[in-house]
Amino acid sequence: MPLRWSDVTPKKDYLNRRAFIAAGAAALAAPAWALTGKPSPYSTDQTPNTLEEITNYNNFYEFGMDKTDPARRAGALDTDPWSVEIGGMVDRPGSYAVDDLAPANALEERIYRLRCVEAWSMVIPWIGVPLAGVLDRAGVQPGAKFVAFETLHRPEQMPGQNRPILDWPYKEGLRLDEAMHPLTILATGLYGEALPNQNGAPIRLVVPWKYGFKSIKSIVRITLTDRQPVSTWQAMQPREYGFYANVNPQVDHPRWSQATERRIGAGLFGGREETLMFNGYGDQVARLYAGMDLAKDY
Repeated sequence: MPLRWSDVTPKKDYLNRRAFIAAGAAALAAPAWALTGKPSPYSTDQTPNTLEEITNYNNFYEFGMDKTDPARRAGALDTDPWSVEIGGMVDRPGSYAVDDLAPANALEERIYRLRCVEAWSMVIPWIGVPLAGVLDRAGVQPGAKFVAFETLHRPEQMPGQNRPILDWPYKEGLRLDEAMHPLTILATGLYGEALPNQNGAPIRLVVPWKYGFKSIKSIVRITLTDRQPVSTWQAMQPREYGFYANVNPQVDHPRWSQATERRIGAGLFGGREETLMFNGYGDQVARLYAGMDLAKDY
């Protein structure tokens, strides 16, 4: 089993940014895999953002539209017990506990780049399991072509759902081959600890070559289907948010350029970085879209 961040770095050190900085500039300059013990073949060697940045700057409209709303409001969300209903075109439909979907002995660390459709980015050390393994255990039937996902709908604990910001509950979807790709994971933690509520606890999707809104949070339902599902943002503004939502610097959002991105944590004068096709994962995923017009199928 791959080593996890918490296997090699004391918790008090990696959760305490000051102590981490005090460990020396050499540690900060080291590739991320040097901190975890050995590289994952799927992980980037870029330095992850701090826990503070990851947990205090994100979009989770179920708790409000400001980047700081999730951290301030998500603590009231009760995530235990939690189950995910897997249904549709599967041989073994049912309600599965998070520990059944992502048992401790199967967890892997994946240090992935995250590119938001709003043109900002982070690097995050997720903990989770490949989605393909979960779907294999459920028994995907031959006619299935897509996977649909749905977020919890609980307005009493998710105050953003009391406003018509979006059509609740939040929905997303992937083509089956995208869902089965080894880069696609269900995350249940980050920085070696359980996933914080504001980041999609207790279980969320992570698809690193797509814009962040595709990586649906706080999942309660997964459905295998033979029809392309309509995702929430696609239904709301189809001219701006397509089904695929692959990171593509050559296709601008109608209201801003996607050619560059702002790395969170780079500082006031950190400048902007060029956005990479498929968020830098092209060698692994470009084959999925061979022959497609990625400006049309955005």
